[in-house]
Order: sequence, then structure tokens, then C-alpha cells
Amino acid sequence: MKVMIVNEYGENASFESREIENPTLKSGQVLVRISASSINTVDTMIRNMGNDLPFAPATPAILGMDFAGTIEKIGTDVTEFSVGDEVYGCAGGLAELQGTLADYIAADSKLIARKPNNLTMREAAALPLVGITAYEGLIRANIISGQKVLVHGGTGGVGHVAVQLAKHFGANVYATVGGEKQMQVVEDYGAKAINYKTEQVEDYVNKHTNGVGFDIVFDSVGGENMLKSFEAAALNGQVTTTVSLCELDLTTMHFKGLSLHVVFMLIPMLHNFKREQHGEILRNIAKIAEAGALKPLLDEQQFSLDTVQDAYARLESKKAIGKVVVEN
Repeated sequence: MKVMIVNEYGENASFESREIENPTLKSGQVLVRISASSINTVDTMIRNMGNDLPFAPATPAILGMDFAGTIEKIGTDVTEFSVGDEVYGCAGGLAELQGTLADYIAADSKLIARKPNNLTMREAAALPLVGITAYEGLIRANIISGQKVLVHGGTGGVGHVAVQLAKHFGANVYATVGGEKQMQVVEDYGAKAINYKTEQVEDYVNKHTNGVGFDIVFDSVGGENMLKSFEAAALNGQVTTTVSLCELDLTTMHFKGLSLHVVFMLIPMLHNFKREQHGEILRNIAKIAEAGALKPLLDEQQFSLDTVQDAYARLESKKAIGKVVVEN
């Protein structure tokens, strides 16, 4: 099969096309012919910083985590899938798990689900990592109908899914973005867009919550932006973040009695810990998508395996609006 290999890590690391044998199935796995895969920020981190990350695969490495494709072979002890099933999931590109920049992947059946039947392979491939992250973050924050939810980074990979899922769960949703085009995307989701470049936290908290604060703040930007999340949250509110590799002053969080939820969705893959929960979330996401409540936002530029170098550059340029997808 054709794969794209990184022989060494670093910001200038390049992908090389190579032919290798198809993967051999282990118990509990399925062989999937990959139609499309998407690139996430963590993929670019691995490519650029691999040797400094404990979960990076050994080189030469096949990167990529998300995929959508068709099952061609079933391993032993797999009963819930059949040959010909169209599936999607996040199942590779970490540690010893082969990545998705390839024709085939031997995927743990616990980490996948049947893809939404109303989405293309390209659209389905954009969802797994960001979808699981957004879903888990909102559920852990105990989202209920009628709450006011603020999403930082409303058109980002995780953010645009969190906006739509929060709407699906019945919340009144607000999202910060940085431009007119992004504001329109958020408004089209039925949420209220906030331009963080022109509005201060105090201003939009007063404007949209009468100074009370938001019940849930989903921070997909992270880092020092979490201080803005603490400021925007209501007393005893919930803050969810996906980027907390930093040192912060938690004084505001303490005096407001906030609960902080850190979502690191790679844990089940890395530690073989409750992997079946990812499959369950993906099944739930498929139902939500099929009900018309979730549509992945795809960047306008399209890429193939042969142009994966350009795809990584596109994501790193910060110019992409929506997910960057590579088609086989």
C-alpha cells in the first residue's frame, strides 16, 4: 500500500511516498481502506516536535489520526461491523499505532463507528478528533438546555463543532472569532458571534449576560486565553479547555468557585483506556449529524496524499477556515 512517511522530525521535516505491505489484523481490529483523513493541530505538533513528545511514533513514521473509509476485512472477535461498512474514527498516528496517511489502516474496532450516512467521506474524516473533544468537553461540563455557553475559537476545528453541539443540546450559544467571515459562519450556526479583537470580556459579559457570566465557557484556544475564560464564567460556572500546557494564576477561578475540565482525548488511544467510549461518542455524533444538527466546516482548499506537505503548511499558516482534509 502507499503511505506517506516522515523520516525525521522537525519544522522542516518532509513527507516521502513509500510502498509497504498492508497491515496485518490483530484480534479486535478491522482493515479499512481509507478514503480521506484530516489534519489536526496535534498532527503538526508531532511532525514539528516529535522527539520532544512522549506519544510521537518512532521514525520513520506514518502520521495522521482521523479517517473515513470502507471496511475490507474483519479480524477475530469483531461482531459489530461487516465488510463493506463505511466507518470513521480516530485510531492512529500515536506511539505504535500506524497513522492514516496511507491506503489502509488496521483500526481497533472500539475506536470507530459507522460514518453519518448524510456526510461524504471527506466530511466524515473531519469529525472524529474534534467531535469527540467537543462532545466530551460539553458533557463533562454538565451542559443542559437553556444555559448560556461561550465558545472561544468558534470556527476552529474543535470550536465549530462545540458551537453546533451546544446548540443541539439546547443552549444559548455565543462564540468568539476574529473576523467578519468567521462571524458569519458562527451566525449561520444559530449562535451569536463576538469579535474578540473589538470587544473586551467585560463588555460582552455585560452585553449578553447582564454581567452575570456564562454558565459554561469552552476554551479551544487555551493558554493565557483561559484567564479570559475565568473572567467570562459565571459564579460556580464550568470551564472546559483543550489547551492547558501552561502556568496560570488561578485566583479568579478560586474566588468564583469555577470547575475546570481538561480534555485530552488521546488518552484512550495512548493507554488503551476505555476505548469503547470513543466508539460510543462517534455513534452519538453520527446520529446528531444525520438529524441535521452537525455539519463539519471544511477549508476551501483540497489536498491529496501526494500534496500532504501543502496540507500541513495550510493548517500551520492559520489561514484555513475549518478542517484541512487529505483525500486518497
